Amino acid sequence: MIDRRQSIARSGLKPEMKQDVIEAATICDDPRPTVGRLDMGALEGSIGYHMRRAQIAIFHDIIKAFADEDIRPAQYSALVLISRNPGQNQSEIAAALGIKRTNFVALIDRLEARGLARRTATLADRRSYALYLTEAGQALLARLQRLQEEQDTRLVARIGADNRAALLAMLAQITAVAGDDLIEE
Repeated sequence: MIDRRQSIARSGLKPEMKQDVIEAATICDDPRPTVGRLDMGALEGSIGYHMRRAQIAIFHDIIKAFADEDIRPAQYSALVLISRNPGQNQSEIAAALGIKRTNFVALIDRLEARGLARRTATLADRRSYALYLTEAGQALLARLQRLQEEQDTRLVARIGADNRAALLAMLAQITAVAGDDLIEE
């Protein structure tokens, strides 16, 4: 663990990226539950516990895949939605991603500073901003989507194509029940 943290600290990653990778490495050196080695008690049958462990493992993998591009998962998600919904206002994109507006503004600030996205005041309300990807943002997104597709391919190889469809359907049911409560605090 110490060696991994030291190598991450010495890497060329930006500080906020390093922290994400360190947290993921700390939490998921072995992202599998330790059933068989420890008595997991109520956690063994806890859907929430296993979903969180799976999310940590997936984020650990995607953070590593995106590290060379210096993009975090939330930034990638924003790039995807902006690409698919050019001109949409930032409040709508933030809500769709479950990110508080104030946090989303900082995320867009970083993307804009890197020349990946741009904001334009809307004609109807100059306090509201429409979002667009720049050419650089579109090119980066194309590379990131290939990396994300590779990750999905690895996951499907482990769980099977039929299970992928079933898993996505179950996750959609869970998120539909949560609704507006999914906005991060």
